[in-house]
Amino acid sequence: MKNNDKYESVIGLEVHTQLQTNSKLFCGDSASFGAAPNTNISPITLAHPGTLPVMNYLAIEYAIKLGLALNCRIEQHNFFARKNYFYPDLPKGYQVSQHTTPICKNGFVPIRINNTERNILLNRIHLEEDAGKSLHDVDKNYTSIDLNRAGVPLLEIVTEPDLHSADEAYAYLTQIRRLVRWLNICDGNMEEGSMRCDANISIRLKGEKKLGTRVEVKNLNSIRNVKRAIDFEINRLINLVEAGEKIVQETRSFDAENGTTFSLRTKEDADDYRYFPDPDLSPFFISDDKLQQIKSNLPMLPQDLEKKYITSYNLSGYDAAVICDDKEQAAFFEKIIEHTNNYKAAANWMLGPIKNYLNEAQTSINECAFTPQGIASIIQLIDDGKINFSIASSKIFAALISDPNKTPLQIATELNVIQESDTGSINIWVEEVIKKMPDKVKEYQSGKKGLIGLFAGEVKKLSKGKADMQLVNKFLEEKLQIK
Repeated sequence: MKNNDKYESVIGLEVHTQLQTNSKLFCGDSASFGAAPNTNISPITLAHPGTLPVMNYLAIEYAIKLGLALNCRIEQHNFFARKNYFYPDLPKGYQVSQHTTPICKNGFVPIRINNTERNILLNRIHLEEDAGKSLHDVDKNYTSIDLNRAGVPLLEIVTEPDLHSADEAYAYLTQIRRLVRWLNICDGNMEEGSMRCDANISIRLKGEKKLGTRVEVKNLNSIRNVKRAIDFEINRLINLVEAGEKIVQETRSFDAENGTTFSLRTKEDADDYRYFPDPDLSPFFISDDKLQQIKSNLPMLPQDLEKKYITSYNLSGYDAAVICDDKEQAAFFEKIIEHTNNYKAAANWMLGPIKNYLNEAQTSINECAFTPQGIASIIQLIDDGKINFSIASSKIFAALISDPNKTPLQIATELNVIQESDTGSINIWVEEVIKKMPDKVKEYQSGKKGLIGLFAGEVKKLSKGKADMQLVNKFLEEKLQIK
């Protein structure tokens, strides 16, 4: 609308990432996804009287890994609190979380939009347990409860109100999902609920410092829907203000079918939760040695790997970003370039034939039979002029997928597609093509230079695709000159 330019949107995001531990945060119940309802439970998950929690220390390590990767300050003295609130799907009636001492403080997430980089400031990352799941479509008269998810460890990543558009939110969430997958602490699958996002949105006149009344949109289950919900909500808030109406602090949900939000309840403040230290969980301390051990075992982060590819291998920003979008894909690329110095060709194979195959086969690169050495050998055959890229991608690569035990050279020899680089043979083919098309030769010499593709195509047919096309084009240009 025309008045949108008067306003600035202010957005804060809360991202819940479900940690990939085998067991829950405070007991040995399985934390796996997809089990039959209410099978991953025990008296501790069900909060039977007399049961006591036991800390999952791997969840603490995962939290530290993410905090270090996001430039946070790690809080070494930690304790858990009880967050008292009515959770119909959390049997204790309270959630164990961190309040006064989040395990990670501050930090930032670098994002890039339209070739402009900026850091999104974080407020905190804290550990907490997940609630169960209310199911409203199992029984027409009752809400059903599945407690498998209750107690699964979560990290809540909370930004400052530092985002100003739906596009920034999209870029931020993409970075978070890539990083948690890269660190192997969360699968980032928003559709299965292992990564969920709440968006706090407000508007204010440009130039104002005071934040406007915020609304929260809960449990958005895809990055695309986060963007859609924020765009809708910004416009809704502007329309309210322009109509002279008051914005109410509330919690809303997003209807993905029609792209709109709707009210759930008025929003509670932190005071409503009545936090106090959990008496059943002792405080814990993270030593300097433990921090150093975790830090030294961190892999190179994707943004650092991108910079390496751009500066050391002269790849484009786009190529580097796509390769680093997935850790296994980047590892495969690293192994290819152990066997070839043609980094651009290796990137082209990753972004072209390999990516297309993975999409079509709906598989991951770790499940493929072909090897990095095999791809590097194909690149070498092309560089040596023995085959061209078209033959390599359409025939050699397909054969290598079917029989990875053969070398690309063996496959090329069996398929009889090794390029003919003998100048004598190529000269004969070129002269034969020119001789049988005198009219086209005259047109070419009169200015229709595009016809050289026609001549080259005829030579390719005549040679059954084996002629070195670089030499063919060179010979054609020489022989078609007006004498």
